[in-house]
Amino acid sequence: MENKYKYFKRDISWLSFNYRVLLEALDERLPLYERINFISIYSSNLEEFYKIRVADHKAVASGATESDEESVQSARELVEEINREVNRQLDDRVRIYEQKILPALQKNHIIFYQDSHVELFHQQFIKDFFKEEIFPYLQPVPVSKDKIVSFLRDNRLYLAIRLYPKEERKEGERIEARETKEDIEGKGSPILESSRPPLYFVMKQPYAKVPRFIELPCHEKNHYLMFVEDIIKANLNLIFPGYDVESCYSIKISRDADILIDDNASSADLVAQLKKKVKKRKIGDVCRFVYDRAMPHDFLDFLVDAFHIHRDELVPGDKHLNLEDLRHLPNPNKSLPNTGKLLPSTGKPLPSTGKSLLSTGKSLPSNDKSSPNSGGKSLHSPEKPKPMKLTILDEKESIFNYVARKDLLLYYPYHSFEHFIHFLYEAVHNPETREIMVTQYRVAENSAVINTLIAAAQNGKKVTVFVELKARFDEENNLATAEMMQAAGIKIIYSIPGLKVHAKVALIRRRGLNGEKIPSYAYISTGNFNEKTATLYADCGLFTCRKEIVNDLYNLFRTLQGKEDPKFTTLLVARFNLIPELNRLIDREIALADQGKPARIILKMNALQDPTMIDRLYEASEHGVQIDLIIRGICCLIPDQPYSRNIRITRIVDSFLEHARIWYFGNGGNPKVFMGSPDWMRRNLYRRIEAITPVLDPDLRNSLIEMLTIQLADNQKACRVDAKLQNIFKKRTPGTPAIRAQYTLYNWLCSNNTQQPKEQPAMPQ
Repeated sequence: MENKYKYFKRDISWLSFNYRVLLEALDERLPLYERINFISIYSSNLEEFYKIRVADHKAVASGATESDEESVQSARELVEEINREVNRQLDDRVRIYEQKILPALQKNHIIFYQDSHVELFHQQFIKDFFKEEIFPYLQPVPVSKDKIVSFLRDNRLYLAIRLYPKEERKEGERIEARETKEDIEGKGSPILESSRPPLYFVMKQPYAKVPRFIELPCHEKNHYLMFVEDIIKANLNLIFPGYDVESCYSIKISRDADILIDDNASSADLVAQLKKKVKKRKIGDVCRFVYDRAMPHDFLDFLVDAFHIHRDELVPGDKHLNLEDLRHLPNPNKSLPNTGKLLPSTGKPLPSTGKSLLSTGKSLPSNDKSSPNSGGKSLHSPEKPKPMKLTILDEKESIFNYVARKDLLLYYPYHSFEHFIHFLYEAVHNPETREIMVTQYRVAENSAVINTLIAAAQNGKKVTVFVELKARFDEENNLATAEMMQAAGIKIIYSIPGLKVHAKVALIRRRGLNGEKIPSYAYISTGNFNEKTATLYADCGLFTCRKEIVNDLYNLFRTLQGKEDPKFTTLLVARFNLIPELNRLIDREIALADQGKPARIILKMNALQDPTMIDRLYEASEHGVQIDLIIRGICCLIPDQPYSRNIRITRIVDSFLEHARIWYFGNGGNPKVFMGSPDWMRRNLYRRIEAITPVLDPDLRNSLIEMLTIQLADNQKACRVDAKLQNIFKKRTPGTPAIRAQYTLYNWLCSNNTQQPKEQPAMPQ
């Protein structure tokens, strides 16, 4: 029987999220360079999307690989649908960049040249800079069909050039001039039609030697910037003497970056496979050929034939490609802020109920408009402060001693990640520490976490680290850090065959000096042990010495070492007890709704894709359970249908990447709150080891409920996702405060730095 429930396509839903990222560039309340950075993030996201997701679909569409989830025909149709949506979004990106960002830069006395034609007072500088700093590193390579074809490197920018040999006119001979696009626009001169066919070259831009963006001398009150490729274009006559350059356009190739690993390989074989295959990532199959959409058809046709590009790999782009580089755009106007600042604390403790908490938003500027580009004053001050340190954990306070008395919850990036480093450091120097156990998924380069673990091993402590080698794009870093830790005496456990370990957990096992039992400590997080991303991603981390959680976590580590078939009493672990417990929790809310009692579910995650769990939410909605989903990225559940009329989807995109996974179940007035690593994706629920913990401390549970309350009340950066995957900005009801969740939460955390709320917040209905 056909399933009555319907779902969004995963990749189309993701494109809706990425478009929401792009919309931040329209928000004129943000600092200008923060808006520019969102264009960079959008572009970088899209590049990775093509390298992984689109490359996978293309492999199925070509018959190169098989899939249980799609046929050759459905894969082809999906790629076409993806390209149509991406082309629509790229048109909007061009408009935002050209009609909003560039004029805003000019208004702030920053002139960003967008082609090779510059003011007279810069022309000599451009020529001199080219000769001295760029020209020595250029290597034009001829392109000839089936004769000379160079290898185009992944994600590198090239200039494709078409030119003709100059011809001397015989006396009295009349040569017809052929207009070029530049001539029509008044930017060039006609090229004399040659009797010989055109010549083609490609030339890689030398970014390893020269910055992408060049600062030019100031003139009067204005600062000037220029793309390095435009400087090259302005001096092509110096590169090709004896030729008339007809035209020049930017191109680039994206290559398949996915690594296919034998899931059943042993740890030793897996390491060997990864070392070999990571090196081949840069020479993977072409999955996208991006070109300047102004390129003439015959020019494009030549390149397609010469480089053996399939037509479905063509993606028209802007004049300037790789706009992810905009994150490096210089800011020569020192009075113009680069980024925003979190609101300062009011210095007063705030009441803990939902109603009184939301009143703290009065310090935020109001904005009744539903679109992000509504104007108005900046929402925040010029610079972001350092994450706060808890006053209860000053330099004299032992985290061990504090957690022995009460669980501790940190909110990153609002709280300092140094507290976790201090936690590890304390374990290193505590004589009662028997063993430190940690999972490693993604760590920072030159990681303080890894350095502390190495110090522990050198201090005679037993240290065990489970290293997930299959963390995409972090394989090389994880291999390198694993080998470094192994050399220091740390026991390394590599990936489990057929599984990926995504849990973010740490365990400090302790025993008294005389053998007596003393508390051990567990740490369970929604984010990685990465001090860099801990300043960029919004995550939560829980410290506890509760015996039931510590024992479960120890059993989990034993499972990762293949030592036993575990039984978990408190933790929810994917592939073991997670799905049965989720079904039980949903059934409880359905039963309450059937009895006419309040029934409530709030799920905050990065992604919701598993059809089985979506069906359970549809079923709960049909029974009257009120469900709020706070989903940043992929969400395959379709709202506003008869079977989803009680489900609302909120998407928040702001200064920090929302990364926490927090689940709330009303449970008849005695709410259950969980936090941990998994999203509700098929891969997370069925093919990974994930860990979720219930939050048992009433104060900390209420604190998380408070956070969910704030996020659902956001009327500045929150969107409602509708049945057409549109991002509909939530409107602020007249007379109510403006709530910007990330900044209101920070303000509230500052005001509650020394204490946690003592009563349960009121949940919005």
